[in-house]
Amino acid sequence: MHHIHHTEGIILGSRNFGEAGKCYYILTRDLGMIYASAQGVRKMSSKLRYILHDFAYVKIDLVQGKDFWRITTGSKTSELEDLTQKLEILAIFAKIAGLLRRLLTGVEKNEPLFTGLLDGLSLLQGAKSSNELKSIETNIVLLILDKLGYVESTRIKDRAEAINIINQALKQSHL
Repeated sequence: MHHIHHTEGIILGSRNFGEAGKCYYILTRDLGMIYASAQGVRKMSSKLRYILHDFAYVKIDLVQGKDFWRITTGSKTSELEDLTQKLEILAIFAKIAGLLRRLLTGVEKNEPLFTGLLDGLSLLQGAKSSNELKSIETNIVLLILDKLGYVESTRIKDRAEAINIINQALKQSHL
């Protein structure tokens, strides 16, 4: 019998497979970045259909398969529900999710990254102006690069310096 892992995660992206299945990139609190599948999730009768969508923050139960994880059950959380309602915020979240998919490989727990990202996305959700959105996006990317060891956490004077540090780190990563 397989062990069922109960965790929460942020769905960073998905792709269709088979007749009604879907595979998800999920950053989880307990397991790190995983690649998980859900069978029949695209069917109209699926209970998970309205829970497992891109950029959702969910509580899920997982079973480890031979090649990838399988999602057995899931439920919505009330956090980050409004994140996908505004197009400008959704675009920023999509860029951050793409960066995480690029930088994270393999299953490795990184709770400081997860909680920092969750806090940053909560701030992003409450942002009022375009400048505030850009500043929060820059801070989230710096946090990601810091928690993954690409940059050192130092005092940064302004946004231009932060963007320069981000660009140098990404260039040196060769990803």
